[in-house]
Amino acid sequence: MSWDDFDAFCRVIEHGGFSAAAQAMAWPKSSVSAAVARLEEELKTRLLERTTRRLRLTEAGEALYRNVAPMFRRLREARIEAMALGDAVHGTLRIAAPYEFGAHHLAAVACDMLDRYPGLEIDIDVEHARIDPFDRHFDIVFTAIDDALPDSSLVARRIFALDRGVFAAPGLLARHPPVTRPQDLADLPFLAGPNEADWAFTAADGAVERVRVAPRMRSSNAEVRRHAAIAGLGLLRVTASYCREALRDGLLQALLPGFTCDPLRIYAVLPGRHLMPAKVRVFLDTLAATARP
Repeated sequence: MSWDDFDAFCRVIEHGGFSAAAQAMAWPKSSVSAAVARLEEELKTRLLERTTRRLRLTEAGEALYRNVAPMFRRLREARIEAMALGDAVHGTLRIAAPYEFGAHHLAAVACDMLDRYPGLEIDIDVEHARIDPFDRHFDIVFTAIDDALPDSSLVARRIFALDRGVFAAPGLLARHPPVTRPQDLADLPFLAGPNEADWAFTAADGAVERVRVAPRMRSSNAEVRRHAAIAGLGLLRVTASYCREALRDGLLQALLPGFTCDPLRIYAVLPGRHLMPAKVRVFLDTLAATARP
């Protein structure tokens, strides 16, 4: 019994006939027909009802196809995946990322990749809403995911978790009582993202306090919120690296050093569960090896 005969049978069903299956397999049509006939002879049952116009699966053929077709599809995908691992890194890599993450973590990696691979081009779009990788043909969509993926055919690979903190301008803090506990923040104005309802803080003993967010400004663009915070208009919660220069220059101060905020968990959302082109794999590996919170 030849496994090629099973594969030929599956291809006939998937491509709707012997001619199309033969073309997909690069076989003569007679060879595909002979393979199905051998399989029927081996199994001692008819798998297909043939007419001049179409093919119809018998009950036995339907059961066989249901059981073996997923295996052969996965084998074909595995073959393509193995070939992709050996491919040169080339072509256009399309990436979408939130500003806060893209500006501070992707730029250096993208430049390094372009320097190492002359045949590679990279498009990076700064996005503020969740993007479907299929919708606009992105290879990688970086996002912070708190709930389930909208499409079961998507796969999310966690890259890392970025430490976040709460920051404010010295002038704003001077106009309010000292902040020693998360609940003290309620007296100050907030600058928040579109979907933020509260901020969680974890004390050294593991106790969690939540502060309800009633923002004076909402924006999905972290740069807009950072400028507003430096202007003294409210509290800013972002990754620590995003405020490094403003902290150094005294434009912002970190609050609540004895508490930690929920980290910003960054995922790479990919449009496929099995196949990963070399350009995507190398970019993600480089990012994981070089990017730091």
